[in-house]
Amino acid sequence: MAKGRIVVNEEWCKGCQLCIAVCPSHLIQLAGYFNRKGHQPVILVDPDRRCTGCTLCAMMCPEAGITVYRRSQVKLSDGNGH
Repeated sequence: MAKGRIVVNEEWCKGCQLCIAVCPSHLIQLAGYFNRKGHQPVILVDPDRRCTGCTLCAMMCPEAGITVYRRSQVKLSDGNGH
């Protein structure tokens, strides 16, 4: 299964919460503080590393303020075709 994480550019985030609405694992929340523009940005809350890097949050962000990093785990062959 793929593992991922997101990085939010907090100064670009306007707190629209569209990314919160589309996260299938419910891992994005409003931060408990405000950015320099007075908006409450979002943060990734993923202590159990459940983010898969699906990119739905980044695609939904109207400010293009979310960068997604994704790593796939590849099963290597044992040399016998398995």
